[in-house]
Amino acid sequence: MRARDLVILIGVILIVAMLIFPLPSPMIDVLIMVNISLSLLIILVAMNMREPLDFSIFPTVLLLATLFRVGLSVSTTRAILSRAEAGSVIDTFGSFVVGSNALVGFVIFLILVVIQFIVIVKGAERVSEVGARFTLDAMPGKQMSIDADLNAGLITEQEAKTRREKIEQEADFYGSMDGASKFVKGDAIAGIIIVLVNIIFGFIIGMLLHDLSFTEAAGTYTLLTVGDGLVTQIPALLIATATGIVVTRAASNGSLGYDISEQVFAYPKLLYIAAGALILLGVFTPISNLVTFPISAVLGTSGWVLTRQKDSSVPKESLQEEEAANEDVTTPENVTQLLTIDPIEFEFGYGLIPIADTNQGGDLLDRVVMIRRQLALEFGVIVPVVRIRDNIQLQPNEYVIKLRGNEVSRGELLLDHYMAMSPGVDDETITGIETVEPAFGLPALWVDEDQKDRAEISGYTVVDPPSVVSTHLTETMKRYAHELLGREETKQLVDHLKETHPTLVEEVTPNPLTLGDIQKVLATLLKEKVSIRNLPAIFETLADYGPMFKDPRLIAEYARQNLSRQITKAVVPPSGPLYVVTLGGAAEKKIADALHQSEHGTFLSLAPDEAEKMVETISKEAEKLSDMGQTPVILCSPAVRMHIRQLIERYFPQVPVLSYNELEPNVEVQSVGVVDLP
Repeated sequence: MRARDLVILIGVILIVAMLIFPLPSPMIDVLIMVNISLSLLIILVAMNMREPLDFSIFPTVLLLATLFRVGLSVSTTRAILSRAEAGSVIDTFGSFVVGSNALVGFVIFLILVVIQFIVIVKGAERVSEVGARFTLDAMPGKQMSIDADLNAGLITEQEAKTRREKIEQEADFYGSMDGASKFVKGDAIAGIIIVLVNIIFGFIIGMLLHDLSFTEAAGTYTLLTVGDGLVTQIPALLIATATGIVVTRAASNGSLGYDISEQVFAYPKLLYIAAGALILLGVFTPISNLVTFPISAVLGTSGWVLTRQKDSSVPKESLQEEEAANEDVTTPENVTQLLTIDPIEFEFGYGLIPIADTNQGGDLLDRVVMIRRQLALEFGVIVPVVRIRDNIQLQPNEYVIKLRGNEVSRGELLLDHYMAMSPGVDDETITGIETVEPAFGLPALWVDEDQKDRAEISGYTVVDPPSVVSTHLTETMKRYAHELLGREETKQLVDHLKETHPTLVEEVTPNPLTLGDIQKVLATLLKEKVSIRNLPAIFETLADYGPMFKDPRLIAEYARQNLSRQITKAVVPPSGPLYVVTLGGAAEKKIADALHQSEHGTFLSLAPDEAEKMVETISKEAEKLSDMGQTPVILCSPAVRMHIRQLIERYFPQVPVLSYNELEPNVEVQSVGVVDLP
């Protein structure tokens, strides 16, 4: 236990002792001065903090200060009623401060109590209650704002974490202040009760036990009680004022004094008006000019000085801003920042600003956050932050999706319309602007609000513009997920897996597979839309086959077989058999004979005319499945699967190519066509 902790514990024990044991008058004097000093220190700290969290311990300090003052009140009450004296400090407050007039002192005490209880305490209590309520209500919005800033790349992960912690601390602080303000209210009520008890029982004890007359009892006990009340209420008033300052303080760049000087005197010309009003008050009323003229002179002089300072500071600030701008352009550090390329960028014309501007009801930032979470759950990949910004070079309603600085997709939105996609049978009564759905390339119409309900009744799929762009962005990320997975992202995945499977990770990397080898295997899986979320199963395959093969594509083939249940679930319809196009024996033999081994792995060297014939045959058979309303799937042997995929991926990137080993044994498979060569 550190010394400062021990001091606090001893202090609390002494407060308890004050409630039990009578204290000598000199010790009471010392404790009273400590109480006044502590209250003064608290209000000074409250005035100099920049935001409430700078004094987050205030609710606890307030409780301890209140407990200390209660213990001191018990000690002084015991001394007054038992010994008819309570030290020189209380005697001084009772005689010197109020002029030995008990009635005057009692009136001053009542004024302090009224100011504290009715004005400061009630206001601080209300502000604390409202602040706690609004802080809790605003937490979800603040969290969403942090996620949006993080997603837009405006802040880093660490900054987002810091801001989230600050929001939690603010909620806890204002909740504590809501309860702590009740301490101040109770302290004011207790002060009134203690004074009344001291006066009433002082008269009784003085007249019955000490045989004092009514006048002597009043002169002794009333002055002591009023002095005790003033000694107690002055620190209590300081604490109550500090409470009001803390709960009404907004975040700023300086102390309370700095903010007052900067904001109250931000308009120097208004000081001239105040000075003129005082002069008129002195001329047209009986108020002495000796009072109004000096004050008006001070106000007028202050306004003139502040105006001169403000005028002289404007060119200086402009010069500093110009120098800073020139420095930003010329320094090599800032030039190198221009070389940074964002992994994903979403740029849009000025006409689409409302979908991204939260002040105009746009929720694109929130949608992007959900897209990143969806891809993490669906594909197990950490999607980098999407940079969202407007681009005046684009058409007003146009947007572009870029991948590492290169455009990969483009679309156009009409914000005052809805996109309606036909169910297959068009309704001629539905009219609109013809377009193409950007994510899947389906024909669609932009319809207005009047035709929206009619299109939905006719079976059209109707979506709003933000949903169109979020779907397009989602499908684009899925399509290029293998390119978004770099070595840094792979290292994050490996580090995350190491927390739960350290032995498995140590067996795979850095020997026999480097981080780059693992990245190539995972990217190969993602390229065919195979989720890598089941990373332990993939690493089991890497541990088994990594020492045997150096070709990442071949290792990925074994990983696919280990993920057969997952792949089967992705391609097999919920009901009915799996309809496939199989690869004939002659075609497989032709491909097997065309495989050549090199130091970089196995590659397919098929004659152009033969490759063209095979692609045409696959295309015809796949069309048969499409005409049946089924998703085309090609089934072949494991030895040639990856080469078939490599052959057709440019022409049919969405068509899955499976091997027999990647399907679960209980799956019913029906072949509707065979790809073969003469």
